[in-house]
Amino acid sequence: MESIGVLMPIPMNGYLEQELDKRFNLLRLWKAPEKSGFISTHKNSIRAVVGNSKAGADAQLIEALPKLEIVSSFSVGLDKIDLAKCKEKGIRVTNTPDVLTDDVADLAIGLMLAVLRKLCESDRYVRGGKWKKGDFRLTSKFTGKSVGIIGLGRIGMATAKRAEAFNCPISYYSRTQKSEVNYKYYPSVVELASNCQILVVACALTEETRHIVNREVIDALGPKGVLINVGRGPHVDEPELVSALVEGRLGAAGLDVYEHEPEVPEKLFKLENVVLLPHVGSATVETRQAMADLVIGNLEAQFLNKPLLTPVV
Repeated sequence: MESIGVLMPIPMNGYLEQELDKRFNLLRLWKAPEKSGFISTHKNSIRAVVGNSKAGADAQLIEALPKLEIVSSFSVGLDKIDLAKCKEKGIRVTNTPDVLTDDVADLAIGLMLAVLRKLCESDRYVRGGKWKKGDFRLTSKFTGKSVGIIGLGRIGMATAKRAEAFNCPISYYSRTQKSEVNYKYYPSVVELASNCQILVVACALTEETRHIVNREVIDALGPKGVLINVGRGPHVDEPELVSALVEGRLGAAGLDVYEHEPEVPEKLFKLENVVLLPHVGSATVETRQAMADLVIGNLEAQFLNKPLLTPVV
């Protein structure tokens, strides 16, 4: 399979690159001095694209690659891939579900604890020598807080089960009510936000879920509410979030994702009621290797005419 061209738009993971290099002709688009010319030169050898949460395969790229057979995403989210165009052209699409569920759910709980118990601020308090001048101020407990989850898929369910261990009442919103769970269901995000203390965004990013957390939802969550986003940045109307935090209409937030990554609104930097992470939900050594193995497994299955491991299209 060494002659099969695999296009990678941006750098993603050293182990993934290394393993792709062993098996295929890995074409690193970000190293090309002129991208359109590079694609034109290699278009007849490129049979696969490896994408992730930041870069994938839009309609323009798909049209430029006449031999493209598969887009294998090094992520669960597929919002950087034109799925309709792939279906139209018979191009297969895979992602990496399940293997990163635990890490993202762990991080969601970590953000809740960090926000409520002010772990980052406490760390700065000690490092700044302020403890000698007096004890750190009281914080808010996590155990027993009501948790509302937008999207009760793999990550949402794993987060719910972890929060249950803290005796947190769980409620959720999704497109349809889940008959297999006993959590309280709300038919709208506004109703969910009105009836929980912590609102977690864990759904897939689609046109329907873009800005699913808007001003109305934020105001329903209220000045004592906490927003946790481990989904995608565009799930939240970011200017509305920033103004709500600055004005005190929202109590606090824990964010792993942003609307225009890696750009983060500078107004957030000065707020002590916000914990900011650089999109690291699945960023552990173990999980990234498992994700890479799944990407490679899907590519090998495609070119050996075997069933794909995690087909989406």
